Amino acid sequence: MKTLKMKTLVSAVALAAVVSSAAEATTLKLSHVRPQDTAIDDAAKAFAEDVSAATDDELNVRLFPANALGDYTVVQERVGLGAVDMAVQPPASGADKRFQLAYLPYLVQSWEDAQQVFQDGAPLREEVEKIYAEQNIQVLGAWPVYFGGVALNSEVENAADPNADKGAKLRVPPMKSFQLMADNIGYIGSPLPFSDAFTAVQTGVVDGVMGSGAEGYYASFRDVTEYYLPLNTHFEMWYLLINQDIYNELDEAQQVALQDAAQRFEAARWEGAEADQARNEQLLADAGATIVPVSDEQIAGHAKLVRENVWPVILDDIGAEWANSVLDEAIR
Repeated sequence: MKTLKMKTLVSAVALAAVVSSAAEATTLKLSHVRPQDTAIDDAAKAFAEDVSAATDDELNVRLFPANALGDYTVVQERVGLGAVDMAVQPPASGADKRFQLAYLPYLVQSWEDAQQVFQDGAPLREEVEKIYAEQNIQVLGAWPVYFGGVALNSEVENAADPNADKGAKLRVPPMKSFQLMADNIGYIGSPLPFSDAFTAVQTGVVDGVMGSGAEGYYASFRDVTEYYLPLNTHFEMWYLLINQDIYNELDEAQQVALQDAAQRFEAARWEGAEADQARNEQLLADAGATIVPVSDEQIAGHAKLVRENVWPVILDDIGAEWANSVLDEAIR
């Protein structure tokens, strides 16, 4: 009888320990902008698995892909408030116009230059992290995405000629830099939220999209993309974010697990990003899009126009003294 009671007591203690452990486990919601099974979704899954393994499942990350928690502009605000725990997404300049500096068109021209300018510890990266910090958001890591281009749903004459007036309307992100760039290279920029972009192209409200690259167009716009121009319009970098208060509430081991997993998340992407861009251009072609040849001279022509006509306006808008001081350090 005593033996039975002892076994019962041991079982009860063990069960209580399991229940207690489960109750103490923390799950963080992580939002991202792409559909399931895309490159960022796979990378986010690997990050989540890394965190869970490092903390013996005491800290878990639950993914919400495809803007399930809201458009990235809304999600950034919610991360700052703590309504969404984490996100990996582009910065929203609506929250702070200084983010436009990170999207400055034709800021870098090669993958080597991009890594030097955007890697952890680089001057521009540090400024981006400071801006996020003012919104109660900590940057854990980053995810280099691609060089941008233009997707069109119909043929446009002289589409890759920087000096030609195309007369075509492009959806651009609600950032002045993209609208001005579109307007200065012969298109008509129409700012629209990402969530409205597909329908706008599908219904003919706009003739195409600017603000993404081959990966983004294949993931979200391949059914309405007939032509793709790899113009290297901008270099896109997404940031892995967490609400600062939520991060502070984690114990030290959990914080270390997040930081270490974030470093591996970013390093793995730098290793494969350029090849992934080429792969997605091929996927667009396989889906029926025509990849319009763009020469180095045409890209240089776009860059010259944009740097002369767009950069001064953007830098004045976000604070020329601050912006130029960052650029002097970032691209010297």
